[in-house]
Amino acid sequence: MSLAKTDIENKILGYLKNNPSSTSIQIFENIAHSLSFATIKRLLQKNITAKNIEVTGKGKSTRYHISFQYQFLNTVNVNDYFKQEIDERNILASFNIHICEFLANVQLFSASEIEKLNGLQAAFLQNAKNLNPAQYQNELERLAIDLSWKSSQIEGNTYSLLETERLLKDKLEAVGKTKEEAIMLLNHKYAIDFVLENTNYLSNLSVAKLEEIHSLLIKNLAIDSNIRKTRVGITGTNYKPLDNEFQIREALEAMCNLINIKTNVFEKALLCLVLLSYIQAFNDGNKRTARIVSNAILLSYNYCPISFRTVDTIEYKKAMLIFYEQNNLQPFKAIFITQFEFAVNTYF
Repeated sequence: MSLAKTDIENKILGYLKNNPSSTSIQIFENIAHSLSFATIKRLLQKNITAKNIEVTGKGKSTRYHISFQYQFLNTVNVNDYFKQEIDERNILASFNIHICEFLANVQLFSASEIEKLNGLQAAFLQNAKNLNPAQYQNELERLAIDLSWKSSQIEGNTYSLLETERLLKDKLEAVGKTKEEAIMLLNHKYAIDFVLENTNYLSNLSVAKLEEIHSLLIKNLAIDSNIRKTRVGITGTNYKPLDNEFQIREALEAMCNLINIKTNVFEKALLCLVLLSYIQAFNDGNKRTARIVSNAILLSYNYCPISFRTVDTIEYKKAMLIFYEQNNLQPFKAIFITQFEFAVNTYF
C-alpha cells in the first residue's frame, strides 16, 4: 500500500534534513516507494514554493536543502525527541551566527495564530477599559508576583507561590529557605517594578538596556553583571554558546537590531525570550533577563504581559533545549501562545 503524499512529503523533508545537498534522483531512490519520479519532482516543487526547501545549482547540478524557515518552524514531537540521550541526539552544537539574519525574513506565527493572538489582545484591551486604575494596578501586582515566583522556580528556586507573595508584600522570608532564594525573588520584583515605572524603556532595545535589566536581577547574588568573557556550559545539552566577549556583544547587537525592525509585537516578545537565552550573554541569569525583557516589550506597546504561571518547568526547559539544539521554535512558540492566553483570561 502506497503512502499518502503528505507522508511522502514528510519523508522528503526528513531525508533532506539528514542528507543535505541531495539530488532529486537520490531523494527518489531513497524514499519514493511506489510513486513515480515525476511525482517526487512535483512534491519538491510544491515544498520549494512553500519555502520548506531551497535549491542551489542548475540542471544536473541542482541540489535540494531544508530551508531555515522549515527548520525553525516545523512540528517537533518533544517526547520522541528526548527519547534519545544527550550524546545520541544529532544537534547544531555551535551557535548559529546567521540566525538573526535568517529570522529577519521569517514570519514566526501562522495566519491562524496571529488571528488568535490579536483576538486575545483585543479582549485584554476591552477588559482593561472596564477596570478603574486601582483595579488595573492590583491585577498588574498579582501578575508580577506570579511572574517573580514562576521565573524563579524555573531556575530552581523552592519558594511556593504563597511564600513568594508573603515575601514580596510583607518582606517576610520563608523558614528553611536560603537567603539567595529570597534575593532572587525580590530582584525579580524590583526589575518588574522598574519596567512598570518606565514602560517605554525597552520599546527600542539596546545592549546597554539589556545589561541594566540583568544587573537588577542579579544584584547581591555574587553573579558577574558584565557580558561573560569565558566559556559556559548548559546542563542537559551539548550545545556550546559563543565564548568570545566581542562575538557575544555582536550577537546581542544583531538580536536587538532584529527585534527593533520587527513590526509584530508578538514576534518581538517571542524572539527576545528565545534569543537572549540562546546567546547566553551572561554567566547566569540569562533566561530570567529574557522573561523580564520580553514582558517589558509587551508592556511598552500596551500588550498583555505574561506570568508563565501554569507552564510546566520541565516542558519549558525542553522547549528551550530544542531551540538550542535544532534552532526550532515550534515547542516554545506553543508555550508562548498558551501562556499569553492564560494571562488574558486570568488577570484582566
